[in-house]
This record gives sequence, C-alpha cells and structure tokens, in this order.
Amino acid sequence: MTAQTPIPARRDGRTAAVIGGGPAGLMAADVLSAAGVAVDLFDAMPSVGRKFLLAGKGGLSLTHGEPFEPFVERYGAAAGWLRPLLQRFGAPAVREFAAGLGIGTFVGSSGRVFPDEMKAAPLLRAWLHRLRGRGVRLHSRHRWTGWTEDGALRFDAPGGPVTAQAAATVLALGGASWPRLGSDGAWVPLLAARGVALAPLQPSNCGFDVGWSEHLRSRHAGAPLKSVAIVWTAADGRPQRQAGEFVLTEGGVEGSLVYAASAALREQIARDGQAVFQLDLLPARDAAWVAAELAHPRGTRSLATHLKTRLKLDGVKAALLWEGVDRRTLDDVPALAARVKALPITVRRARPIAEAISSAGGIRREALDERLMLQALPGVFGAGEMLDWEAPTGGYLLTACLATGHAAGEGALRWLAGR
Repeated sequence: MTAQTPIPARRDGRTAAVIGGGPAGLMAADVLSAAGVAVDLFDAMPSVGRKFLLAGKGGLSLTHGEPFEPFVERYGAAAGWLRPLLQRFGAPAVREFAAGLGIGTFVGSSGRVFPDEMKAAPLLRAWLHRLRGRGVRLHSRHRWTGWTEDGALRFDAPGGPVTAQAAATVLALGGASWPRLGSDGAWVPLLAARGVALAPLQPSNCGFDVGWSEHLRSRHAGAPLKSVAIVWTAADGRPQRQAGEFVLTEGGVEGSLVYAASAALREQIARDGQAVFQLDLLPARDAAWVAAELAHPRGTRSLATHLKTRLKLDGVKAALLWEGVDRRTLDDVPALAARVKALPITVRRARPIAEAISSAGGIRREALDERLMLQALPGVFGAGEMLDWEAPTGGYLLTACLATGHAAGEGALRWLAGR
C-alpha cells in the first residue's frame, strides 16, 4: 500500500515540491520559501548537497570574477538562453548570496571566487539553517519514481512507496556524473515517457583515452604536466589556447586543462572518430628560442641530457616527445623544436560519464518556456544539470546551477501567482 507524505494544505494553495538537494534545488527552495511558499524538498541520498561538498574539498570555486561577456561565452551553445538568467543571478549575485549567509568571498589569482574558508560545508550549513528557519521541510532517502495516475509525485522511501502533491514542482536531479552521490540520470525515462524533449546525457569536464605505449604507462602514469598549454579547435572552427596543467593517466589524459577542451574534443570524436589537440611543453618560450637552444652542439651528450640541459625538459615531458615518433624526427632540430611547441595528442574516446566532473545533455531548451517550466508538464520546472548546457570548471558550473535554480524558483512563483 502506498502511503502519503503530507504537504500541508494552505488556503492560498501556494505549495511547492523541490526534488533534488543540490545547489540548483536548494536555490529554488530558497527563492520559493523567501516568498512565503510552503516548500518540501526531497532527495534520494541520506543528506543533501553531497556532490557540492565533495566538489569543495579541494577549494570551492563559487563563481568566477571575469567580466560578464567572456564569462557568459564559457557556456558555448547555451550562452544565448542562459544570458538573461546569468544577468539576473550571475557572479555578483552569487557573492551577495554567500555574504547573506555570513560567508565572505575573495577572488584568487586565477580569477576564481572562493569562500574565505575555501570550503563548502560552512556555506551549506548556513544555507540549510536558513531554509529550515523558513519552514522548508527536508525529506532524505526519498527517491523520485515519477507520477501517479492522478498526478501526485511518487517516491521510494525507507518505509516503502509514498506520494505527495504540490501546486508546483521543481526538478533539480542533476545529470549523470558521480552517480554514487545521487546524480544517476534515472529521471531520463520518466520525462521521456511524458513527452519531454531530451538531449542524450554525455560526459563533460572529463578525461580521455589515448592509448599510451607500455613504456609511458609503466613509468609516467599519474605524472602531472605543469606549466604547459594546449591548443584545440572550438565548435565554430576557431582555435582555442589555454595554459595550465593536467595529468597523464594510465590510459590517457585528465585534469583541468583537458576539461577546458572536453566539449570540443568530445564533439570532434563523435564526428571524426578521434580528436587531436596540440600540447605546448614550453609555453613561456617561443619557437625560435626553442630551435636555437636545440641547435647548440651537444657533443657526446645524449639527446635526453641535451633536452634537460638546454630546455629543462625531462621526466614525463621528455617521454612524451619520444612517444610514437621515429628517430629521424628526434635528430631533426626544426622538427623536434616544432614538436616541443606543438606536440599532437590524439584522443580516441571520452571516459565514462560516471567518472566525469559534470554532464552535458538533458532537457532541451525548446522543451521549456521562459520560466523554465516544461511545456509538456504545466507546473513542473527544471533546473541545474538536468538542463541541456555545459561549462568548464572554475565556478561556471556552480553559477549556472544557482542561476537556473533561481530562475526556476521565480518561474514557479509566477505560476503559483497565476493559479
């Protein structure tokens, strides 16, 4: 027998269910509860914000301090429809929001904005304290399984199946990355069955398989590549260049610099079966300087010693120069200099979505109205990584989750006001 989780009736009918306790869902609950709506928040995990907390372990990037135009361009194909949402709740609003919870922020040398304590936990604790103070009821271990025939929300809960009804519903269930923290994409068939247009979920901010030689795998797997730059081709055909670092894995590459190019690399693989980016091992030096240093007579020294002495290249960087190249290229100074400045790395497939930092795909923009309400499901709104957008790490992911959660909350308020 299915029990019912009661959402208290109100004379004004202003009740809302938020499904998903990540940043997008919490923000929607924040907007709704601030307006006096009775909010019940459901999450499948034992506690809310688990992915948020894990993402903040190494230093939580709340947002990014760059100017708005380059900021919004980070969202690629989704920049057009995200623009007004980010204008209403972008980087300045994120910092004001944190300040309202008693959390100070600062801009790091990379432009990323961090909380003063660099951690997610103090912000989450303050946020939940505010939500509970407004009467938001949190229901953990409630896994959403769709709707009943009469339109009630259906959940699997510790005591068995339960249902709940609300005048408005915000879905903020995440994508399909890090499923052990709750974002498992199980909502896809539920919405597809209701006629909601969906783009396939794909890995984003992910690593890639290359297929290294046994020598590189056995000696350099796990080695960081620091102070390098990569060049790749964006979807519009323009070359992109970014400096930073990444890691050589046993099978390929991963890390922040690779994640920045992941969308373009993934799309190129889908189109061509593989993708190539160029690795600059010495981004602080130009090609002429590299060629001049390599042209110095090396006498009886080995090439490895020459590279280390003249260019300070050794370890994993030197090993990559040897990977898949014949001896004639190594003995050809102009060819070797070109390889140092533009070493081609061929990636063959993205790592599985469960390993990715985030996911692309989800509810298509045309499936939503301007309030982020699902066209096929009046009174139901979408937010966060459920929607079809992607962005690099560095504060952009979290900002768009908060912005879409804010917009969905406002959209639900407008819906309730019009009932």
